[in-house]
Amino acid sequence: MALRLLLLCCLLLTGCMKPTDLYDHNVYYLRDVGILEHFKTQRRANWVLQPSSFIYIAQGHFVPVGHPYARPNVVAEEAFKGFVEYFPQVRRARSPLGLDEALQEAKGFGAHYLLYGRFASAEENIGNWEEWEEREEFTRIGRDHAILHLMLIETSTGYLVDTARIKSRGGFLTFYDKDAEDLLRRPLTDYARRLLGFAED
Repeated sequence: MALRLLLLCCLLLTGCMKPTDLYDHNVYYLRDVGILEHFKTQRRANWVLQPSSFIYIAQGHFVPVGHPYARPNVVAEEAFKGFVEYFPQVRRARSPLGLDEALQEAKGFGAHYLLYGRFASAEENIGNWEEWEEREEFTRIGRDHAILHLMLIETSTGYLVDTARIKSRGGFLTFYDKDAEDLLRRPLTDYARRLLGFAED
C-alpha cells in the first residue's frame, strides 16, 4: 500500500513539472545552500542594450586583494568569453589598462560601450593535493570566493550607464581542483544576458 502511495505521489509530481523544471529548481537550491557554485549580482541600474551594440572589454591594473597571483587580464578574458555568446560585436583589450586609456582604445575601435572591470578580491583556498602539499593548512581547505566590480560606460559621452558588484563562491561538491578565476565566467555570462533583458540564470 505504501509503495502504491509513493508511486502515485511521484506521478503527480511529474505531472505538475517537466523534468527540466525539476532539474532547474534542484540546481537553484543546491547553489543557494552552497553545494554547487553560487553568485550574486548587484546592479545600480536595469539598463538594457541592443544586441547590435559594440562592446569593448577591458580590465584595470588592480591586483585582487587576497590573490596576488591571479592572471593579470583574467576578468577581461572571461568577460569576452561570456559576452561573445550574446553580442556579435565585442572586442577585448590584450592587457590591463587604466580607465582613460581603455576609453580611448574603445573609441578608437568605434565601440558604443566600454565594459571596464576589476578583480576586487579573492580567497584562493586549497582545492587539490598539490596545493595541500605546498601549504598544509587545514583552515585553507575548501571553497574559493571572488568579488568583481564592473562599470559600463557609454564611449561617446563618458556616461556611466551601469555598475555591478558580483560576489561568487565555490560549492562544496565542486571546489576540487578549482581556482578563484574559475568562478568568473558564469556570472559574467549572466551579466551579458541581463544587459539584453533576459532573466537571470
